[in-house]
Amino acid sequence: MDVKVEELSSLTRKVTITLPADQVKTKLEEAYNKLQKESKMKGFRRGKVPRSVIVKSYKPQVEAEVGEKLVQDTYFDIIEKQDFDPVVHPEISEPSFNDDNTFSYIAQVDVRPEFELGDYKGLEIEKPDTTVDEAAIELELSSMQRQMAALKTVDDRPIAMDDVVVVDYQGFHNGHPMKQVKNEDYTIDVGSGRMGQEFEAKLIGMNKEENATHEVEFPEKHPNPILAGKKVEFKVSIKDVKERVLAELDDEFAQDVNEKFKTLDDLKNTIRERLQKDKDSAVEGELTDRIMQKLLEHHQFDVPERLVMFEVEEMIKQTEQQLEKNGMNLEAAGLSREELVKSNRSVAIQRVTGDFVLKKIAESEEIKVNDEDLDRAFKRIGDQYNMSVAKVKEFFQNRDDLLPLMNEVLNEKIINFLKEHASFVEPTGEDKDVVQTPAEKDNTEDSDPSVKSDDQIQE
Repeated sequence: MDVKVEELSSLTRKVTITLPADQVKTKLEEAYNKLQKESKMKGFRRGKVPRSVIVKSYKPQVEAEVGEKLVQDTYFDIIEKQDFDPVVHPEISEPSFNDDNTFSYIAQVDVRPEFELGDYKGLEIEKPDTTVDEAAIELELSSMQRQMAALKTVDDRPIAMDDVVVVDYQGFHNGHPMKQVKNEDYTIDVGSGRMGQEFEAKLIGMNKEENATHEVEFPEKHPNPILAGKKVEFKVSIKDVKERVLAELDDEFAQDVNEKFKTLDDLKNTIRERLQKDKDSAVEGELTDRIMQKLLEHHQFDVPERLVMFEVEEMIKQTEQQLEKNGMNLEAAGLSREELVKSNRSVAIQRVTGDFVLKKIAESEEIKVNDEDLDRAFKRIGDQYNMSVAKVKEFFQNRDDLLPLMNEVLNEKIINFLKEHASFVEPTGEDKDVVQTPAEKDNTEDSDPSVKSDDQIQE
């Protein structure tokens, strides 16, 4: 056996492997013998077809199957003896049965980057403020008050802030109607920002049964790809206008929310407890992000290109799945794979780099996944999907399904280790960095149109 290793780059090796003729001959003989015993051709009894006829009829098929098996049988043993550490399945090319009866193939192998661990213990992390203040509670009460408000149709005045209006609308771009930007009898809560502050602001002052055309310019980074970077002309027809009749915030209001509340203070205390729980949960994810950012600041090195591309493809797949939920694809959304590769590449590099750093920390600190860790993960998944632990374990019996879960659990253990050894400090400066829950973010959206616009824009 002959093995030649060529260094294409610091992270890529070209390995040319040539297997000896006797090994190749044995595998070919086995394949042809099996075919000869099983083959039945016109003019010959089963098992009596001459070898020359078998070879002439099946040579391409046999060589393809034997070549694949020779690669599978030899690659891992050969690579294990080399002085580099592959990190992803190789790219196999140029399989060839040669004139001297040998068999050769080329494996392009991406290897683990070599780097020294920088600081990872005692990382100085600003701990986000999770204080639930009275303003947050009042905001939640105000939201409940709006949701429970009675709606009264008004015909004697124009649309005002906080009204609820029913409209038909059609969007046009460059004079052409946009198929996905259209709706009839659609309800808009003016001032909520769900259709975008600019769009909703243009409704103020219009009257019931009035028609108008409004132009809205959407930013390049708008979350809805159909609208991002476009100047859209909306033809709007007002079909109904309703105003809210707000209830007083008192003990009776609290009882209307739920009969278990006797007073408004009972309701406020429950809101405070829920907000505190949400913030405590949100801060864990924020701390993880800050730790990873610190690690990336202390560790900068090249990573294998194919791993980066795998990560990019996963991100594109997630985008496609999100679009599919809205009945669209990349083309309908005005996106191209090339654009997505370019825009996602930097994040993919950070993710791959971060994973290498975490795994090296695990090696250094001997952090491993044990049975108890997996049992906790199985229970967590079971609780999430209302499944028994036994059913969850059945799903993860396959090694290919279990490995991603083990990697996720290992990363959690490493992150928890880093949190235990981090140095948490109060935020510097006058403005504290306050973690917001998803609900708070929805209530404080600025004028960026329709952060949730995928729900509003339909065919």
